[in-house]
Amino acid sequence: MTSPASTPRARPQWTQSTSTPLARTKVPQVTLIFWVIKVLTTGMGEATSDHFLLDYADPSIVVSVAFLTLIVALVVQIAVRRYIPWLYWATVVLVSVVGTMVADILHYLLDVSFAASTVSFAIALAVIFAAWYGTERTLSIHSITTRRREIFYWLTVMATFALGTSAGDLVADTAGLGFLGAGLLFAVAFAVPGVARKAFGLNATVAFWAAYVITRPLGASFADLFGMPTENGGLDLGLGAVSLVLTTAIVALVGFLSVTQKDSVTP
Repeated sequence: MTSPASTPRARPQWTQSTSTPLARTKVPQVTLIFWVIKVLTTGMGEATSDHFLLDYADPSIVVSVAFLTLIVALVVQIAVRRYIPWLYWATVVLVSVVGTMVADILHYLLDVSFAASTVSFAIALAVIFAAWYGTERTLSIHSITTRRREIFYWLTVMATFALGTSAGDLVADTAGLGFLGAGLLFAVAFAVPGVARKAFGLNATVAFWAAYVITRPLGASFADLFGMPTENGGLDLGLGAVSLVLTTAIVALVGFLSVTQKDSVTP
């Protein structure tokens, strides 16, 4: 017996259009705990990447595994229909680790200068923003309610990590501030967009993405301060140890969010 013609068949979830609205926005609320975890992920990514690239004779396997794991995480993150704290932040961590590896490979293996990579990543970020706005007419993170917008979001996140890494390395390489000095400089820079937003009415989206970029060199500077050997200007606590401590802190905070749902948003 055939089904009545008037009864439509539901389209399978995996074949829905990238512009189909999702049940909820796919990103967390921007709160204090959001920024704390974000800075922790940047430091963890820096320490983890440096630990494997500097302490292992052949890091190619680690780099390959990191890239593949990131791809899997992105596919799963985009496939799910709601914000899941542990999945979202695991993806951010992997972007941080891989972003650091890409920046280090470009500079130390391919001999691309920090200035050249910074300019290149800035152009890439501008192109992504232009394409995102041209397609969706918004760059607001509060509008991540379709898969197409989420794809633009994650492309932007990856570009901001790459830009922040290169810009941070450029400042550290040319200013001679040391890890502590650079960390304090970036801490002040991180506060500027928020102050400009409160005092001068800076656009909220501009303020968010400016601060987002700066979190990368901010977290990385302090991770290097604690993890790098003393001859390199660090406190020599060990990159692996720093990575472990930061990972533990991230897991604890994300676990708290998973239980309380304090950062979940409904569209």
